[in-house]
Amino acid sequence: MSSYQRWKDMGKPVDHLMECWLGSQSSIPEVKEEYSWAVLEPSDLAREDPERAWECILYAVPDPRFSDHLGLLAASVLEDLLSYHGPEFIDRVEHHARVDPKFAWTLGGVWQFQMSDEIWRRVQSVWDRRGWDGIPAEA
Repeated sequence: MSSYQRWKDMGKPVDHLMECWLGSQSSIPEVKEEYSWAVLEPSDLAREDPERAWECILYAVPDPRFSDHLGLLAASVLEDLLSYHGPEFIDRVEHHARVDPKFAWTLGGVWQFQMSDEIWRRVQSVWDRRGWDGIPAEA
């Protein structure tokens, strides 16, 4: 049985999805291939099931195993969530950015994409851009 079928049979739990997503980032070709289906699932959730997408973000950000991949999560699921459902999530995003420096740093990796100017302004007011796009990590 494929990892995708197992995930579906389990009821599509977020924690298992994110474990599979992490597998899709593997440097081992066989592992990467087995979990390749998981690459786009969190972004799809950002459009179709934003609460579950938010759970994906909250699962990954504090977990050190995801640290090398937070830029990809920022530029995909977090950016999509704020673009498609910004008004419903911006208060939570602001709160997490204020209390969790790692979340604020991850937020620094999003681009405006389809966010309204108001949501974008609010994102920029709480993000930490140190280490992104040539900005010195120590500022």
